[in-house]
Amino acid sequence: MSLKSILFLTLTLLSADICYSQAFIKTPDLFKRSDIHSGQLSITQDKAIDTLVSRYIMARSKTQTAGRLGMEGYRIQIYYSSVRNAREESAKTRAEFIEKFPEIPSYPDYQEPGWFIVRVGDYRTKIECYKDLMRIREDFPNAYWIPTTINFPDRIDK
Repeated sequence: MSLKSILFLTLTLLSADICYSQAFIKTPDLFKRSDIHSGQLSITQDKAIDTLVSRYIMARSKTQTAGRLGMEGYRIQIYYSSVRNAREESAKTRAEFIEKFPEIPSYPDYQEPGWFIVRVGDYRTKIECYKDLMRIREDFPNAYWIPTTINFPDRIDK
């Protein structure tokens, strides 16, 4: 056997092993719950759909920002500053926002090198965001929407 054929065979086996070792997620595994009120879910579908779902999950896990779990969406930014007393001002702005809009969640954030940020809401679309943005701008005229990673919406009514 020549050196080229041995090298080709080795590379083929290594690439097959690498491809086989990728994680594969089946759709029913995504919907497993372990609480008292859980039922049984039967999904009958083509195996190609499981492959597509696995590829989608792997691609999305690579695009997470700063390791935060969530989904792509929008938040309204009401404060962004790096002045000397920005920490205190951001806390005051957040407290004022919570007082005026208690139903909308607010998120303080810090970004290097010294930027203090207050963002509010978890909106999946710009239309959802725009409705609250118009209300918020009455009290915070410099507010604007930004695309970011938002928390998953809670779909279970309690």
